[in-house]
Amino acid sequence: MVYLCAQIEIDHMSKVTFRKNNTQFYSTLKSRVDAYFKNNNLDKTGNWSLYIKSLILIPLAFGLFFSVLYFHETLPVYASLTMCGILGLVFASIGFNVMHDACHGSYSKKQWLNDLMGYSLNIMGGNAFIWKQKHNIIHHTYTNVDGIDDDIAKSPVIRQCHTQTWAPAHRWQHIYVFVVYAISSIAWVFVMDFQKYLSRHIYRTKMGDVDKKEQVIFWTSKLYYLLVFILLPIWVVGFKAWIIGFAVMHVTMGLSLALTFQLAHVVEGAHFEEAYDDKNIENDWAIHQVMTTANFAPKNLLVRWYVGGLNYQIEHHLFPKISHVHYPALSEIVKEVCKEYGIVYNEFQTTRSAIVSHLKMMKEFGNTPPQVQTAA
Repeated sequence: MVYLCAQIEIDHMSKVTFRKNNTQFYSTLKSRVDAYFKNNNLDKTGNWSLYIKSLILIPLAFGLFFSVLYFHETLPVYASLTMCGILGLVFASIGFNVMHDACHGSYSKKQWLNDLMGYSLNIMGGNAFIWKQKHNIIHHTYTNVDGIDDDIAKSPVIRQCHTQTWAPAHRWQHIYVFVVYAISSIAWVFVMDFQKYLSRHIYRTKMGDVDKKEQVIFWTSKLYYLLVFILLPIWVVGFKAWIIGFAVMHVTMGLSLALTFQLAHVVEGAHFEEAYDDKNIENDWAIHQVMTTANFAPKNLLVRWYVGGLNYQIEHHLFPKISHVHYPALSEIVKEVCKEYGIVYNEFQTTRSAIVSHLKMMKEFGNTPPQVQTAA
């Protein structure tokens, strides 16, 4: 099981483990997936479809950024703002397709290329080292486990499961959640990365050692972002034009990133656990991944292309070191094995239906008064 640790240490020394009660499910699934790659003579990493996509998205991002700066005096305001919005969407797509596969080690068989493409996150303002700790290790092992999974640890701003503390404002969270998502990427770049780096914690879990190399990379890349995305544009177009364009870019980027990942885990049918004390989760790791995850829009080729196959989150959580280009084919295998073992495969046929389901869950979590809060 990729990334799976036997237990994780949290601040107050609670231990979280998975019960090994049905390991045959994953062994059967893994053997069939391995057979698929062997029989079709395929590598599990990315292929030319991913590399061509990279050659489209990365130059497009550079082109949009420098065009807005170079032509700012001749472009109409609406055109400049439209380009800033598109730039945010392109950055998000680079994150979905290039950075995500690279940081999971599935972009290429060459580790140096995975490392290089993973640093695309640093170029866009984040930090690959922190993201790998938060996402690869914690989120992929303890998905939807309240008390550990940082992806659902946004309380008190929003409440994402029944075991989190309720506040009256949460009654309206299904409405204001879009504002939260819109500012999520700017909060990531300027607040959450620094919070994690300085505290050496990701939510309640201690980070791995941050060596001298990673410390230099962290501060150098943050300085780079300050110079290239803030000071340079202010010098070229002025503060007012920069702040508006910068905000538009982050709004589209934040909405795209947040919605894509929320549709995978905070929807109807997704299971939640709580681990503020010692916890032995009743299912094994693989079954837990299926129960806490959902797919959406599997037949929509545009969505699949844009989000880098992350609409196939069940397959991704079961096989995070396999490139997303293979998930559509693997989904048929996963569905078959889930059916054999009586495990529910949660899938929404459209993006719209997944968004509606997400908002229903946010409304449900927001309407729960404190006296009926229960542990999962």
